[in-house]
Amino acid sequence: MSALNVEEIRRDFPILSAVGETGRPVIYLDNAASTQRPRQVIEAMDRVYETCYANVHRSGHGFSAQTTALYEASREAARKLIGAKSSSEIIFTSGTTAGINLVARSWGDANLKAGDEILLSVMEHHSNIVPWQQLAARRGAVIRWIPVTDEFELDLAATPELLSERTKIMAVTAVSNVLGTINPVRLLVEMAHKVGARILIDAAQCIPHEETNVQDWGADFVAFSGHKMLGPSGIGILYGREELLEAMPPFLGGGSMIRSVTLEGFTPAHLPAKFEAGTPPIAAAIGLAPAIEYLQQVGLSQVFAHEQMLALRAHELLKEIEGVRIFGPSPERKAGTVSFTMEGVHSQDIAVLLDRISGIAVREGHHCAMPLHTRFGISSSCRASVYLYNTLEEVEQLATAVKKARLMLL
Repeated sequence: MSALNVEEIRRDFPILSAVGETGRPVIYLDNAASTQRPRQVIEAMDRVYETCYANVHRSGHGFSAQTTALYEASREAARKLIGAKSSSEIIFTSGTTAGINLVARSWGDANLKAGDEILLSVMEHHSNIVPWQQLAARRGAVIRWIPVTDEFELDLAATPELLSERTKIMAVTAVSNVLGTINPVRLLVEMAHKVGARILIDAAQCIPHEETNVQDWGADFVAFSGHKMLGPSGIGILYGREELLEAMPPFLGGGSMIRSVTLEGFTPAHLPAKFEAGTPPIAAAIGLAPAIEYLQQVGLSQVFAHEQMLALRAHELLKEIEGVRIFGPSPERKAGTVSFTMEGVHSQDIAVLLDRISGIAVREGHHCAMPLHTRFGISSSCRASVYLYNTLEEVEQLATAVKKARLMLL
């Protein structure tokens, strides 16, 4: 039984009672792509636009002062959520992708040279592959790859052999967005630091679901997104150790990121403004604070336990269906993500049918992880991903609908 009062939680999410094409509320199981927002987040953003919206840090009037205070309060909420040492280490970005690109462009261009190595894993999201491929092409660096085992986990035995004094940065996900695999972040950090490499953690699928302390991890950089943790889209966080951020050149130039500009050049602003050029996504940033507060009030440890309970039930029911293959480790070693295929049926056909006959929303395709799908000999999969507002009944309805889909498609 879940420790969460899911019925009470669901009342905070207006969209969960919205009627879909089937004439009943949609069963939303696409949370790994993007979560829904509670009314507390929606109302906080509405209040900004209705009562005090103005640009931040730039004007002397009252609206700007109020908005700036809310904006910086959201930064502090993010700092506390992940246990960062200073708010200067919290950079607002547009999302995880932007955070990783910032590190690859700023830290990477300043620190890598021809022949240096970048270590990635085969289970990475494209957002944690392509920026490093671009960096390697610019600097003449070499990418090496941590394999994924048949048990859907990183090959930790092979990893030390891939690390050397040539390795300058390792970039790995904390939790796979396809497999749900929970990776041993602290161990990976230790491995990277042992050879003098920096390490970036893609925490987009981790921080929204379990308690995280970046100082305990010891990671150099951590990136995550607001829209995957009940917050608005268009806002994300890049955490970086202060001494590293101080040494990095600005990535984007423009307003806000400078202390002074002359005809001869410019002096960058102090952190975190140094990496926040231009007008930021103000309302979205402010909406992040109530999302964080909501998760903390519910309790991230309870959220994680609830998701694992649902994932266990999904595994039990789906593996009983003939022709269904589940991709990912056993439920106790993964987050609330269950990806699967059906023999003889394309994943898109399954997803469309689940939506049309049962009002169930799942993701289909390669989930921005084509190398991982190639590793397991498939081009696409269906992915059901749960969150704090999902129920056991919804998981059971998923399994029933998959059975119906099989009968209709084969």
